[in-house]
Amino acid sequence: MIGVCVGEIDIQELPVVIADAGPLIHLDELAALDILGDFRQVLVPDTVWREVESHRPEALSSSRTFLSRQSLQDTAGLADALTAMYTLHAGEREALALCLAQTKSLLLTDDTAARMAANVVGIAAHGTVGLLVRAVRRGLRTKEEVLRLLADIPRRSTLHIRPSLLAEIIREVEEKA
Repeated sequence: MIGVCVGEIDIQELPVVIADAGPLIHLDELAALDILGDFRQVLVPDTVWREVESHRPEALSSSRTFLSRQSLQDTAGLADALTAMYTLHAGEREALALCLAQTKSLLLTDDTAARMAANVVGIAAHGTVGLLVRAVRRGLRTKEEVLRLLADIPRRSTLHIRPSLLAEIIREVEEKA
């Protein structure tokens, strides 16, 4: 699959899942944010929380008990170097810094540069589309529901994805999921 699957990592064994704004916003736009409830906890750095609050406050409703706002004391060091190298925004920098402070973590981001930066330092990173595909494997959504959500991305979400890539992912889900 084209970088959208969560791979062989057993997400339940990861102690920390850290979210950037993109997946929170896009999954909420698709009325699928609840699939993150399959994780024990999703940490949301302060800057990311404020960004989501500004663009999609309903994504942070009190019913989202799996989302936990996280303050970060020190973001200096490798996260700052990655930020400069990959031209990351403040939320992505905080999310990466939080990941770097953990022994094992998973970064949820739709930003290509943030995913590349995470990859360089050995942090697993996955986005909205991969989370939707994972929902089929975990039994959180049926294949048909995920196919509808994927097809709805251009109409119902602000996620930017090449139409040809989205069509390829839909074909793969139809064939393999």
